[in-house]
Amino acid sequence: MSESELPGVRVLRDQMVSMRDGVRLATDVYLPVDAIGALPVLLERTPYGKTGTNHADCSLAEPMPRAKPLVAAAFAHGGYAYVLQDCRGRYGSEGGFSKYLNEAADGVDTLAWIRTQPWCNGDVGTLGLSYGAHVQTALAGEHPPGLKAMWLDSGGFSSAYHSGIRQGGAYELKQLTWAMKHALLAPETAADPERRQSLLAEQARLGQWARVNPWLRGDSPLTAAPEYEAYIVDQWAHECFDDYWCQSGLYARGRYRQFPDVPMVHLSSWYDPYALTAAENYCGLRQGRRSPAKLVLGPWTHGQRSKTYAGDVDFGPAATLDQNLAPDYQRLREDWFDAHLRDGVGRYLPESVHYFLMGGGSGLKNASGRMDHGGCWKAAADWPPPESVETAFYLHPQGELHARPYAGEASLGYRFDPTDPVPTIGGATASGAPLMVAGAFDQRESEGLYGARQPGRALADRDDVLVFQTAPLAQAVDVVGPIQATLWVSTSALDTDFTIKLIDLYPPNADYPHGYAMNLSHGILRLRFRNGFERAELAEPGQVYPITISAFPTANRFAAGHRIRLDISSSNFPHFDVNPNSGAPAGERSDPVLAKNRVHLSADCRSALRLHCLS
Repeated sequence: MSESELPGVRVLRDQMVSMRDGVRLATDVYLPVDAIGALPVLLERTPYGKTGTNHADCSLAEPMPRAKPLVAAAFAHGGYAYVLQDCRGRYGSEGGFSKYLNEAADGVDTLAWIRTQPWCNGDVGTLGLSYGAHVQTALAGEHPPGLKAMWLDSGGFSSAYHSGIRQGGAYELKQLTWAMKHALLAPETAADPERRQSLLAEQARLGQWARVNPWLRGDSPLTAAPEYEAYIVDQWAHECFDDYWCQSGLYARGRYRQFPDVPMVHLSSWYDPYALTAAENYCGLRQGRRSPAKLVLGPWTHGQRSKTYAGDVDFGPAATLDQNLAPDYQRLREDWFDAHLRDGVGRYLPESVHYFLMGGGSGLKNASGRMDHGGCWKAAADWPPPESVETAFYLHPQGELHARPYAGEASLGYRFDPTDPVPTIGGATASGAPLMVAGAFDQRESEGLYGARQPGRALADRDDVLVFQTAPLAQAVDVVGPIQATLWVSTSALDTDFTIKLIDLYPPNADYPHGYAMNLSHGILRLRFRNGFERAELAEPGQVYPITISAFPTANRFAAGHRIRLDISSSNFPHFDVNPNSGAPAGERSDPVLAKNRVHLSADCRSALRLHCLS
């Protein structure tokens, strides 16, 4: 994009900024042409191309996403120097790309370079979405001088092991689909037609490759792109929480004390893979600090803050960030940085926490054909809201959830066949195309769903899914906050997984004669990590173990007449890799083993779902 297309802005293009190891990163600087003296600076580092277009850079008024130079120019018009940089090994930058692991040092070196430039007044704010948020926590964990404010949108790993790359010990297969897509966009691929053809051929077979557990060096669809294959193989094989997962860029939790005390916004959404990260970073980085921190959680999928829907469910016109929390996303960010880098007065986000409470709609199809679930914005002094109360819903053998534990002795079981996993239907994921789509959906197999065996079948009707639900609610129940299930389980195998899914179960209506099972949150635990993630402990077949499965947070109003439902199974594929039940370490292939899994219910085995309910 030429400067003639950016009136009032001067662009310093492709400044090749040297890192400590001599690698140079391509960097563009956008300056107001009428600037007098040094300016506050905003830094955005991206692996997606500094001149490209991000799907999230849009608004209700302008639904067509704007290219990054236009976003940078808007900030320059507001009196900032805006720096856009390609991450190492991506687009115009030199060096090899190793996902997440170079961003701390490269961020520190870039910030140091910025502060030596005549157009910088010494104060730098950072911003970015997804990977553009991950690079921020990597940088901030090094306590760099000059960092004065942050805007973390849908990313910034609190712990990539616990949420984002792995979860509950299982591996998130969105890492595979992301790697396949971006290996094709790598500079090395553009320069090598043979590599490109090989990747395209394997991409066409990605659905088959997703069933291969795990990928190995020299035996994966990424073999032609060894730098992408290498990090996938490493992530998959590192199944225990060890020093690998404590590296800068992967583990903000371990560096919270090193973060500078600066104003921060943590923004994410209920159907985003970083909702848990945003909540954890907000809570962990607010303690003992003077600078303001804000948490914003909407009902969207990854970065889609200007849409009213997620998947097949619509939350109504109140759902968007635009015209509800602020006029639009650009104005909200400008207001935040003006308040903290330019001595302005913040007009938006007056409370510490703003979250969207889903629910309260008609449950019928709207004009767009989506289910009308409704909802509204709420504010709170902290997260979870201080007025919320942790409430236990105990599992009973007839598939019921009750306020009191079951007094008898019972267990419910199912056969988990790794070759026939429960298919993923929506949820909190991103970058999953073409294998999975994020959002809220009726938990029923459909045509075109990857992994579906019987289109039209409800997941609740599978033999390997246990369903527990309340009676129809006499009055609405607002569930807001973290979610856990404490279960007593056993298996016939040396290892297996247990999964949970929280569902708002609608009663039948004219548009949905079978009702509507709307997914809200999910969780998973690999049984070998029942005593912690630092080391694997295989199970003794038949032994009963207590486990705790943490799920993503949510905020939902279960309307009167609805049921709170908990689904328990042992797979959620392709969201997560499928446990072969063999006990083999991650990173080794093994033959799958049929597991007979059980959930135990008694006075001594009080299996329960634990929710935060507003009093």
